[in-house]
Amino acid sequence: MDARAPMTHPDILLYDWDNTLVDAWAGVTAALNATFDAFGLPRWTVADTITRVRSSLRDSFPVLFGRAWTRARDIFYATLETQHLRYLAPMPGAEHVLAAGAAEAQAVVSNKTGRFLRAEVAHLGWAHHFGAVVGAGDASADKPDPAPLRLALARLGADPGPGVWYIGDTALDMQAARAAGLTAVLLGGAAHDGGIDRAAPDLHFVDAYALADALGHTGSCACPGEGP
Repeated sequence: MDARAPMTHPDILLYDWDNTLVDAWAGVTAALNATFDAFGLPRWTVADTITRVRSSLRDSFPVLFGRAWTRARDIFYATLETQHLRYLAPMPGAEHVLAAGAAEAQAVVSNKTGRFLRAEVAHLGWAHHFGAVVGAGDASADKPDPAPLRLALARLGADPGPGVWYIGDTALDMQAARAAGLTAVLLGGAAHDGGIDRAAPDLHFVDAYALADALGHTGSCACPGEGP
């Protein structure tokens, strides 16, 4: 663990979703490529998607598709509807983190569209872990705006402050955390997003296992197929 701010045990844990708790990039890439095909645009690899996708659809698609962005949106959603659960998998150590954080209030705040996000949470059987699940379109604006983080806290009946950790994998997540007045926690090395220095987190954990240890994980999580 690398700290740029003094570490205190959190009262509330807010998590990003994609590439933080789950790997869903193959499904997102399939939906993007169906959309690109319809517009005669070059396809992306999964690596391209991981590197390029940061903003929510309502922020990014007008840039990618101009005035035709709503047609692109409809193609993307129709494809994602059939693809996203097929490819969904927990990130290594994610279940240990959720078990370790069970003593605190937990929630998800993602730039994935809310209805897809909640379907994925339910598919993994994780709904009991979270007092709120906030996706793109649920708040007045999406990350890096602090509105979705504030909405999640309101649903938890809590106020922002350093005792609330927002845990994510990109500089945008750290920006959103700081804008909301939370502790910005980077999970992983952010190699896909310019590295740790660009993200400039308050706290950094090399992987989910290190985060679980910091949260007091004692090895009691029965997580099939996982290892330290």
